[in-house]
Amino acid sequence: MTGQRFLRIGPVRRSTRNLLCPVDVLGRPLLLKYTRDPAEAREEIQGHARLAGHYRAPTLHTHLRVPGGHLLAYERLPGGTDQGLLLDLLNTDEPSDDLNGYMDRLTATYRDVILTTAKPTDPAHVVRKLYWDRAMPGGRLDAYYAGKDFTVADGLIDVPVSLLGTYTLRINGRRHHLDWATTLRRLRAHFTATEPVWAALTQGDPTDVNLARPLAWLDFDTAGMNSVPGEFANFLWYTAALGGWLVPTYNPAAFTDHPAALTRVPANAPQLRRADVDSATNTIHIGYAPRLSAPRRVAVAAYWQQLVRPVAERLWPGLDLARLLRPYLAMRILAVYDLAGLTPEDRLVLLARLAEALSPAFDPATYFSPQESPCPAP
Repeated sequence: MTGQRFLRIGPVRRSTRNLLCPVDVLGRPLLLKYTRDPAEAREEIQGHARLAGHYRAPTLHTHLRVPGGHLLAYERLPGGTDQGLLLDLLNTDEPSDDLNGYMDRLTATYRDVILTTAKPTDPAHVVRKLYWDRAMPGGRLDAYYAGKDFTVADGLIDVPVSLLGTYTLRINGRRHHLDWATTLRRLRAHFTATEPVWAALTQGDPTDVNLARPLAWLDFDTAGMNSVPGEFANFLWYTAALGGWLVPTYNPAAFTDHPAALTRVPANAPQLRRADVDSATNTIHIGYAPRLSAPRRVAVAAYWQQLVRPVAERLWPGLDLARLLRPYLAMRILAVYDLAGLTPEDRLVLLARLAEALSPAFDPATYFSPQESPCPAP
C-alpha cells in the first residue's frame, strides 16, 4: 500500500510583483501567494474579507508573515493550460454558449451586489489604488509623464506630444483635438475633487484573468468600495484593449498557463493604416482599423446591456454616461502603461483612442465594441 504524498509543489509563476505557486498538502489543492509589500498583503486580506460574503471567492485558509514578505494560502480552484478563467472563453474563434451563460451569471451577480451596496461616498473612503493614487503627486501620471516629452510616433509622426494641441487630428476621417498638458491637468483635477462618488462593493480590478471559470473572483488587493464608473471603465477597457492586445504584447510571461492568449493577439490588435502630417494645414492624419474578436465583442455587449445600462438607469437617471466614464477611461489609457515605452504604432493608436474618448462625440456603446470596417477615404 502506497502512502499519500504529504506535499507536492508545482511551478512558481510571477503575477505582477507577486509570486504564485500551486501546492498539494495531503491531497488538498492550495494556491500560495507571496507578496513582499506588507501594505499590499493587508489590503488583500481585508479585501477578501469584505468580498467573501457577496461574491464567490476562493477560501483564504491562512496568511503568514515570512522572511521578506507575506504568504497567503488560498483554496486552489480547478484549472489548467487554457482552462479555468474567463480569458479562456474569450480565446476562441467564435462566441460559445458557455461564454453567454458566464456573462449572464457575471452581470447578474454584479447587478445585485452593486445595486444593494451602492451609495454616494467620499473619495477619501473609496479604493484609490487604480485611479486616485495614480493621479496624485508622485503617482503614475507623474512617474510616466511629469517633466517629460516624447514624440507622437517616432519615425511616423515626429511631433512632440507637448505640441499635439497645436494640430488638428483627423482620425479615421473625423476631426479631433488633443491637448496633452491640458488632459493631464484635468485628470489630476478630477481626482482631487472632493465631491462624493457613487461607489459599491466590488473586486475593483475585473480583468479576464481575475475572473475564474466556473464563476469566482480572484485577487483582492483592490476589493472594497470602488467607484462604480471606474469599475465599468476597467472591465470595458480591459476586455476591449488591454486583455487581448496590450497585456499579451508587453507582458507575455503572464500567459504561461494560457498560451492561447498570445495566438489571439492578431485578432484583437488594431491595424495602423495611415500616419502622416500635413504641414500646410497643421493636420495629423491617423487611420486605423479597430479589431476585436467576436467573443470579446459579445462579452462587452453583454456587460454593457445587462450591467452598465440597468445600473446607470438606477443610479444616474438622465445623466450622460460618456461624461461619467471619460476620466476613468482616460486614466486606464494613460496610467497602466507608459505610452513612451510602447512601440510608435501602438502609442499612436492609443493617443488616437484617447482623443476619441475625450471628444464630445464619445459614445461608449460603440467605442468599446467597434465593428471592423475599412478606414474612410481621406
